[in-house]
Amino acid sequence: MSDQPSVAILGSGSWATALAKLLLNNLQKINWFIHTEETIEYFRRFRHNPKYISDIEFDISRINFFSAISAAIESSDILVFAIPAPFLKEALADFQGSFENKTIISAIKGIIPSENLTVAEFFNRTYQVPFKNISIISGPCHAEEIAMERLSYITIASSPMNKSQELAPFFGCHHVKIKTSEDIYGTEYTAVLKNIIAIAAGICHGLGYGDNFQAVLISNAMMEIKRFLAKTYKSKRKLLSSPYLGDVMVTAYSQFSRNRSFGMMIGKGYSVKSAQLEMNMIAEGYYAVACIHEINKNYGVNMPIIDAVYHILYDKISPALEIKLLTEKLK
Repeated sequence: MSDQPSVAILGSGSWATALAKLLLNNLQKINWFIHTEETIEYFRRFRHNPKYISDIEFDISRINFFSAISAAIESSDILVFAIPAPFLKEALADFQGSFENKTIISAIKGIIPSENLTVAEFFNRTYQVPFKNISIISGPCHAEEIAMERLSYITIASSPMNKSQELAPFFGCHHVKIKTSEDIYGTEYTAVLKNIIAIAAGICHGLGYGDNFQAVLISNAMMEIKRFLAKTYKSKRKLLSSPYLGDVMVTAYSQFSRNRSFGMMIGKGYSVKSAQLEMNMIAEGYYAVACIHEINKNYGVNMPIIDAVYHILYDKISPALEIKLLTEKLK
């Protein structure tokens, strides 16, 4: 066991908590960066996360807690980032070290708002981390079902592929099957886009649209994703497989989807601010849609669903009116 690499979880939300549980199935110890000392102290006293998936109980003797991100990074070989994308840049603001010889795994399904970059692109351009040292963890799976030990599939995308195969044993267990991919770009951008699609699905549900329309919405959403990926980074990828279609479906339909929940509130008449205040988690799609809208100015991809969500959230167009207009554009 002593020759195991040191692995750090960075973040304390539901996904970070679920991934920590998986890692402790396969590693003797993990490092865990949690921003506040109060949360760390709660963990030590009660052995579970005070805010997220609190029914997971941890063996605290197997966790090295860090409240300073620099110390956690310097003490670890493999870094699993699960900090929401809007806060990643701020979280790393005081880090003056190097990521040389570190493996970065992004479990962040979002985009850096001020940079319009995916997490992999951000680490590559800002910290000069080679893409060969960056991997992506994708779904389709929700943290809550991992906590309940329901059968789930996780995809690890790396280029070259053998990196994914090296990382897979750290996360797999009797209820989690690991699939591998070398499509970092497509896997990560699908994870970004599916959060926006889930907001659209939630808005439609909040407005009273039924399952028949939702099926049309999701099939059109996959066509939008296909057009976007083909225009921005063409590659041979099977969009009907689980890291693409599967991830879109679970996020658009699941009761555990924070982006769908956010969209439902918007559809029912909540303002963006009131919906954000009521939610206990970050809806990454809210930030992502502004970034994708800006990125797409350079490509001109036809994305009516993405545009509709942007108009509702940022241009404050009536959800009922915008979705009514959208229904005329879908096939």
